[in-house]
Amino acid sequence: MAEISPFRGILYNPEKIKNISDVMTPPYDVVSDSERDAFHLRHPHNVIRLDKGRPGTGDTLHDNPHTRAAAYFQKWLNEGILVMDKEPAFYLTAVEFHLKDQPVTRFGLIAKVRLEPFEKGVVLPHEKTFSKVKTERFELIKACHANFSQIFSIFSDQTRVLDYLKDYVKTMPPVFDFRDDAGHGHRLWRITDPAVHQIVSDTFKGKKLFIADGHHRYETALNYRKWLMEKDPDFSNDHPANFTMMYLCAVQDPGLVILPTHRLITGIPKNRRDCFPKAAESFFEIERHEFTPSDLTIVRQKLHQAMAVSPGGHRFGVFIKDHPEFYILKLKAGVMDTVFSGEIEAPLRELDVIVLTRLIFGKLLQLDDDMLDDHDRIHFTNRETDAIAATATGSHDMAFILNPTTNHQVTRIAEKGLIMPRKSTYYFPKAISGQVMRSLIPDHP
Repeated sequence: MAEISPFRGILYNPEKIKNISDVMTPPYDVVSDSERDAFHLRHPHNVIRLDKGRPGTGDTLHDNPHTRAAAYFQKWLNEGILVMDKEPAFYLTAVEFHLKDQPVTRFGLIAKVRLEPFEKGVVLPHEKTFSKVKTERFELIKACHANFSQIFSIFSDQTRVLDYLKDYVKTMPPVFDFRDDAGHGHRLWRITDPAVHQIVSDTFKGKKLFIADGHHRYETALNYRKWLMEKDPDFSNDHPANFTMMYLCAVQDPGLVILPTHRLITGIPKNRRDCFPKAAESFFEIERHEFTPSDLTIVRQKLHQAMAVSPGGHRFGVFIKDHPEFYILKLKAGVMDTVFSGEIEAPLRELDVIVLTRLIFGKLLQLDDDMLDDHDRIHFTNRETDAIAATATGSHDMAFILNPTTNHQVTRIAEKGLIMPRKSTYYFPKAISGQVMRSLIPDHP
């Protein structure tokens, strides 16, 4: 099924970069503009210059963040800031963090994976993507011909192949060992043994891969391959563009954590905002709680208590600009089956993100597909305090707080060929960018 193999990774040169944490970042899609600017200032060789460059007022078709990224990439290779490994390798990573005040370590394998169209059922998506983001990623990959960050995918590891790799590297010093800005510890090992490569590749032949994070990058990789094939009549089956770089994590890993992704919305007329609690009573039981923006700690405590649900329950926290209270919406029994039974498949009707997107956004707020695809109208955050503060300060009209999707729901939906709404999951921590990169140019020296 899945074809994974080692590759000659491009890594930062520790002899040139003394503090490797200075050049690493979270993935581009969770880096705000202000964070992007800070990473630019932190170090002249920070990977942000490649993966999410700063736009300029004088940008042109030939001088823009993407063309500058390509120039940086080539320059850093020429100067030895970045170095391509001499032999193919798998790259095992470990990230250490705290979950409910307990230390947790999550392991992942970075490899190249053969691209497969979704309909073949080998690599499976679970959520929709934004058109604008895919266009931006496509322009970057066309300019740079490289993977600067990996796609985060999950798989069922009954054969415990990652445990095998953990045992293999336990006496090896890591290539990198550093802490990021969040205090998470990161280690990376390079595995070059061809015998180990064969064992790992053979293990994955019977597996399906589920994209956890990086749908835009995967679809962009497919589009990039198609673009090259149309340009080059000699495009071959072993061309590097037939593969993409992935971070592969076992669904059984206790460190595979999903956080909720809360929604912040602008452009909702005042009369519709003010009528929302009453309109929602058709489908939800409504709890009202006093909202005091000056004491978010107490607000969060009330919110957590009210949002707790048993399996199958659906609850949403709602904050509305200029409202002195916040609301807990509890879905009434049978509503989704009654309203959407002939329209939405049963497994999807069980998801909070579907209740939010189709019932609340579609029916109650009258947001159509174009509005839901507008990256400027709907913003996302996994931080409750940011979502709550957005309505308190008036920067957004409404904030919707969700409980997290589960790994079981992700794999079940993907296996059935169904698709969740955009940003249905927030895997935590993200797979950090900059540890390994990959060229898409054949025989790159």
